[in-house]
Amino acid sequence: MKIINIAMRDIKTTLLKGVALPAVCTVALFLTCGAPKAVAADFANEDLHYEIVYHWGLIWKHAASATLSLRNAGTVYNTALTAKTVSWADKFYPVRDTLRCTIAKERLRPLKYVKSSHEGNYEETDEVVYSYSDGTTFGHCTRTRPGEQPEKQELSTKGAAYDMLSVFYFLRKLNFAGMRESTVYTSTVFSGRKKETVSVRLVGLESIKLRDKSVHKAFHVKFTFTQDGSTKSSDDIDTWISADNHRIPLMLRGKLPVGEVRVYYTSK
Repeated sequence: MKIINIAMRDIKTTLLKGVALPAVCTVALFLTCGAPKAVAADFANEDLHYEIVYHWGLIWKHAASATLSLRNAGTVYNTALTAKTVSWADKFYPVRDTLRCTIAKERLRPLKYVKSSHEGNYEETDEVVYSYSDGTTFGHCTRTRPGEQPEKQELSTKGAAYDMLSVFYFLRKLNFAGMRESTVYTSTVFSGRKKETVSVRLVGLESIKLRDKSVHKAFHVKFTFTQDGSTKSSDDIDTWISADNHRIPLMLRGKLPVGEVRVYYTSK
């Protein structure tokens, strides 16, 4: 029972980073080496669905589901990531998390990000409101919990900064084929009330098989998250992103204290 509870907590953390944050790799490239040629088309309304699978030895168990959604609204995109555990996992550690971000279509700048967490008996909401001045991105952060006073935090970084949703859509504007393999890049992500550094390496183009046995060409990306310049905030994550014009994250693999988690794209 204790092992399963630990695994479910770590599946949740890896899920939220892994489904939305593979895009950080290309943001890093954009900031440090100049952007590869971007895909010109705007985003159409869409819903991308995922299954989150817990793997330990011979055990392969569907533990949670997630959906990435985008809707056009004038000069902005309204985006959301919803994640929830399935019925068997609810008995050990129920998760109902929602991430929302409003992104300006011009330059794909995030304007407001909100993460609402419902995990077991715990509830929390993180909000980041962005502002921009003289080449610096500011994040005005507020954390609220039931029955407690809101906690405020101010973050800033030179150049661009993103969150767990806005970075995903920036990714899909870039051309992976123009990137150099085996080179490490870094970038900044505002994650709730903290600032994380992401180090990224593009491994190369590979063929992968999804859970439904379909085979796809995909770019293999490996990335890590650190705080304070050196302290790792999570284990390394491997992600495979479709090599077509849609640039959809197709599969993720992340280590857990017991076993591993895999995230599989299922359908639009």
